[in-house]
Amino acid sequence: MITRAAPSRPPRRSASGRAAPLWLAVVLAAFGGMLNALAFPGIGWWPLVFVGTPLILYSLVGRRVGPSLLVGLVGGLVFWGTHIFWITVYLGAAPWLALGGLQSVFFAIGCALIALAWRFGDRALPGPVGQLLVLPLLVAGLWTLREFVTTTWPYGGFSWGRLAFSQSESPFAELAAWVGVAGVSFLIAWVSALVVQAQRVPAATLASSAGPRRILRSVLPVGLLIAMLAVPAFPIAASGSLRVAAVQGDSDAGLFAEYEPGQILQDHLSATEPLYGEDIDLLVWPENASDLDPLRSPRSSAALDRVTEQAGAPLIVGTITADGDDIYNSLLLWQEGGDPADQYDKLHPVPFAEYIPDRDFWFPLAPDLLSLIPRDFSIGTRDNLFDIAGAATAGVAICFDIVDDNLVRQMIAGGADIIIAPTNNADFGHTDESVQQLAIARLRAIETGRSVVNASTVGTSAIIAPDGSTLERLPTFTPGTMLQDVPLSTTTTPATVLGQGIEIAVSVLALLGLITTGLLARTRRAGEGTTRG
Repeated sequence: MITRAAPSRPPRRSASGRAAPLWLAVVLAAFGGMLNALAFPGIGWWPLVFVGTPLILYSLVGRRVGPSLLVGLVGGLVFWGTHIFWITVYLGAAPWLALGGLQSVFFAIGCALIALAWRFGDRALPGPVGQLLVLPLLVAGLWTLREFVTTTWPYGGFSWGRLAFSQSESPFAELAAWVGVAGVSFLIAWVSALVVQAQRVPAATLASSAGPRRILRSVLPVGLLIAMLAVPAFPIAASGSLRVAAVQGDSDAGLFAEYEPGQILQDHLSATEPLYGEDIDLLVWPENASDLDPLRSPRSSAALDRVTEQAGAPLIVGTITADGDDIYNSLLLWQEGGDPADQYDKLHPVPFAEYIPDRDFWFPLAPDLLSLIPRDFSIGTRDNLFDIAGAATAGVAICFDIVDDNLVRQMIAGGADIIIAPTNNADFGHTDESVQQLAIARLRAIETGRSVVNASTVGTSAIIAPDGSTLERLPTFTPGTMLQDVPLSTTTTPATVLGQGIEIAVSVLALLGLITTGLLARTRRAGEGTTRG
């Protein structure tokens, strides 16, 4: 009698690789996107990012590319639709949907890559090291890669909404001085991936009994959070101080505001008067504070002469300048005597707000909307540094410049020992935009070890110390002034030394890691197929 061996069965798929039903994954991603949006100002419940991000990552477990794109798109639409709803205040739904939709597409693509990482990693990275170290790092790296792409492309990118920017008021903000904004985003994503992975790996991978397994599942992500909290604040040495006065004119300086020419200038002249007689080293006005270009308007130049004379200090003032056919969003360093000592023309004007890139292509697609931008601001070529009478070197940033990593690195490399960030938030009314921008400015202060003076036409205006603490702040939509002895610093933080290197290294390694795990998973699958045959 011949006995035949029972045919070998294909290995059962572990519970770790099972995908939640698609409807549930979509709900989880949407809920995670909402929680992440609430982590940012103005709600600012920053711990929610450690709940929302794991929910999004979990919704991608076991998903194929097509469904993961759907899940990511829904999560992205909920997050972006909530996070940047302030765009609708004056511009309506079209730009909100366009920008939020574009960012959601990028978000969906990033989620698809993460879904592949989960699938490949389950097969290619067996054992506790692969499952609890390599795979969470890979997932976090892919999240960072997506943020890196969207902060640089297209048209200079849109840096809003990065995980790190939710943490300006949290104890994790201090990490920005060590690893930069991108590094903080990576660490948050790493913790979130570890939370998911510690719950989903097979029991045998962790321990032979339930007790140690439960302990490990709790200890791993909590241990990483404790390690992050244990990192001390990077020591910042003051190299002096500058007595800075900043003015908030409460001017209706928005795109659709109706005002007489010179009204915004007059509002800031009036708001500055309480400062006369004070000891001031530098006076700061917001972006567009002089709606009459002092380089072409005798009325404006005479007014600025009076201000610098009565304040006894140079003035940084925002205005619109022209050079032939080119129009610039500019800052002038005005000094007593009638001539600007320096000029900065915005290096990163906002696409589809300050100019229309590839106008011939885009304008016919939405002529009614894009006709609201009848003129294109040109891209500046001057550096973003002002010499403040030999007393300090100020890095200058106009409005959304403060979000641009490259511009911040450029000013620090040029020797800036303070950052001056005039802005105009009038177009966004009583929304969260201004406090979100201030949160970014606060994180920049910590990242660079530099004080930041954020002066807005309507608020939120604040002076922030290098450690991220607020020296003074003005209420919104109220004229007022701030006057502080602001610390200067030439300290080099690890974040400014490593710069973009961390972000690039993490992104490249994540992409290579995804390719490698994909090849390993394919090899293992082929080997299993051969064994069964």
